[in-house]
This record gives sequence, C-alpha cells and structure tokens, in this order.
Amino acid sequence: MEEATGQEPRSSLAIAPEARQSLRGHVHQQLRMAIISGRLPSGQRLNERLLAEEMEISTTPLKEALRQLEAEGLVEVLPRRGVVVRFDASFAEEMILARAALESPIAALAAERVDDDGRARLGATVQLMREATEAADIARLILLNETFHGAIHAASGSRHLTRMVAQQQFYDGSARRVIHRDAGESRLAFEEHKGIAEAIIAGQPQEASARMSAHVLRSGRLYLTAVFGR
Repeated sequence: MEEATGQEPRSSLAIAPEARQSLRGHVHQQLRMAIISGRLPSGQRLNERLLAEEMEISTTPLKEALRQLEAEGLVEVLPRRGVVVRFDASFAEEMILARAALESPIAALAAERVDDDGRARLGATVQLMREATEAADIARLILLNETFHGAIHAASGSRHLTRMVAQQQFYDGSARRVIHRDAGESRLAFEEHKGIAEAIIAGQPQEASARMSAHVLRSGRLYLTAVFGR
C-alpha cells in the first residue's frame, strides 16, 4: 500500500521541474509519445487549456508543440473545432515502413565504416542485452535497445539518415513494456539484435541491412498489435 503523503499525485503528463529548461521540446516529445503509444487516440480533441493544466505549464509552449505536431501530421487544427489527433494504424504502419527503409542502410553503412571502438561498443552492448534478457529485466532492455541502435548510428557516421530516423520513432516505454512482457519475444529480439551486431562487426553490409530491416518490420507488427489490435 502506498504511503499517504497529503499531496495530489503528479499527472502522468506533467513535466518534471528539472526538464523545464527546454520546455517546448519536452512538451512536444511528451505529447508525441502519448499520441504514438495510443494514449491519445486518433479522433480525440485536445483541449489546450486542460492540457496545459495537466502538464503544469503555460499555453505558450503547448501551442508551439502543437504546431510542430501539426507539421508532422500527428494532429490537425480545425477552425472553431480545436486540435484533433490524426494518428491511426495506417499512419503507424507507414512510419514503420519508413523506419525500416532508413535503419537498413544505416546498418549497411555501419558495417562498412565501423572501427575497433565501434565493434567493441556493439559487442559490449550485446553482452549487456544478453544479461538483461536472461534476468527478464524489461526496464534495462528498454534502455539498452536505445543504446544498441545509438551505437549503430554512431558507427555508420551518417548524420542525415539518423536525423531522419528520429522522426519515425514509433515506440515509447509503455509500448516496449507490452512487447517485452512475453519472455519468448524478449529472447527472439535479443537473437535479432545479436545477429545484426555480428553482421556489422564482421563487415557484412548486405547481411546487416537485411537483418535490420527484418527486425524493424517484425517489431513494428508487434507494436501495431499492442497499440491498435492489428
């Protein structure tokens, strides 16, 4: 039982005080992940005043974040009707296909350009992922997944493609927890990550590309099932 503190619990969308130095970016990211994870479903109208109160911010950074989300196509601002979420399963599927198309050449470039430090970083990350998988440490696996893909991006030396892939991020922590709740899925994901790393370390760009594409597409199908039931 949680101990009573006499204080109202912090909203799940509230911005932590230490994060407020870059408020617009944090507001944008918080709302983007709420939309992409399905917590703010397609067709839902967003009340700016209520959202600002829930996030414990003024409406100025919120309006700026909503304009950015509109430019990404995730929301639509309708005259006299407010802001409406426009992210659905079809949109998500297109994002998954786009991410696979971007991550695949990044993996190939990493296999061509990786140096000894990059190989060591990938190998060490895979070992940590093995340990977290065996321990069923989902929170650790979520963090290590970002580390793994970050190591590949760094090894590729591609600034343009890695900037583009950030716009195709269709997971948040909650979606990953649903996916990794199944121990068999965690083990399969580890084997896929290990295979990608082995191809990059061995300098096999075509193999790295094919394995990365297959991994992103399969993970994407799980995401669609978890969030949209398809």
